[in-house]
Amino acid sequence: MSDLMQNSAVLGAIGGAVAVLVVVVGVVVSRGRKKAWQDALTGELDAASKPLPAAPERPAKAPAPAENKASIFERLVDGLARTKGRMVGRVDDLFRGRKVVDEELWSQLEELLITSDVGIRATTRLLESMRERAAREELEDPARLRELLRENVHEVLEGSSGRLPDPPADGPLVIMVVGVNGAGKTTTIGKLAARYSAEGKTVLIAAGDTFRAAAIEQVVVWGKRAGAEVVRHEAGSDPAAVAHDAVNAGVARGADVVICDTAGRLHTKANLMVELQKVRRVIGKVLDGAPHEVLLVLDSTNGQNAIAQAREFAGAVGVSAIALTKLDGTARGGVIIGIADELGIPVKLIGIGEAVEDLRDFEPAGFVDALFGSESGALGRGRNSASAAAEDEERGITVEPEASPPAP
Repeated sequence: MSDLMQNSAVLGAIGGAVAVLVVVVGVVVSRGRKKAWQDALTGELDAASKPLPAAPERPAKAPAPAENKASIFERLVDGLARTKGRMVGRVDDLFRGRKVVDEELWSQLEELLITSDVGIRATTRLLESMRERAAREELEDPARLRELLRENVHEVLEGSSGRLPDPPADGPLVIMVVGVNGAGKTTTIGKLAARYSAEGKTVLIAAGDTFRAAAIEQVVVWGKRAGAEVVRHEAGSDPAAVAHDAVNAGVARGADVVICDTAGRLHTKANLMVELQKVRRVIGKVLDGAPHEVLLVLDSTNGQNAIAQAREFAGAVGVSAIALTKLDGTARGGVIIGIADELGIPVKLIGIGEAVEDLRDFEPAGFVDALFGSESGALGRGRNSASAAAEDEERGITVEPEASPPAP
């Protein structure tokens, strides 16, 4: 009995020591993680910090969409049908039957463009340029005036277009995506990730919209569709912390592209915009020169309000590119002319449908051809959300939470 009691005492002492050791280790780890985050905010992050563990097996890459150039243009024509009807169709109606170019025609054309969401400033610039050319050519044919409008619109759009940069040789391409809730920000991120993945690039997404209900789950679904990894924290956590961990993971794992989602912000709320500035600042402290692109997602159905949003976001976080979404669902696509003329921020992506392949690089020549050209031959838009959901079910994609890649 005495030996038994002695053994029990020894085991109890050992158990107590183990418990103390576990507590001490937990405190040390917790303090270490807290210090790493504080170092990122104060600019003291060590560029040679310990790499993350090897990434888990990557999800299967999404198959690249099979399509030809004809179908691309035809889908663009169909996507712009409403804007074409509201703006170009009304221009054609205005010119039909006219024999001379007079002040009444100029006045009516000005009103038409303004009410087509081109905007007052952009309309004024367009008409000034057209008047000068019409005077030089001694123009009297209204049909030629239509061609002048087409040429001037192309010039405006060509002067404010561009492409997303390629990943740099020494680290991942980091894209920070901003915009108000409802603009199509999360969907644009998913489609962009799918595009890069289809090109054979490794993609990591930061689920930084931590405040909106179900936003993290939406990013998870898109990550599975695109074959991209997703770094996420708990709902309500600091978006800058998510961006920090995602960029750090991208660097450690040699990812090609890191796309950072952010919480949707009303452009009129200064304190909320300050949080976006914090996210950008933290990204830059993790990786010098990042983010390489600050992509603002604008909803084209907002018309002139989209321009007001762009001004505020540009002032707060230095927007370097614009993605204009939902062009297929609005007659207010003329706002792209106002955006290009007033802001000087390149429009690099446009959304003309719900399918992954309907997120397009913005090409001014094709856009103008689709807007001013023939309507024949349109094939219609790509898959809708219902067909995408059905495909997800077939592939076993759900919104059930999974373990996030280990954070530093």
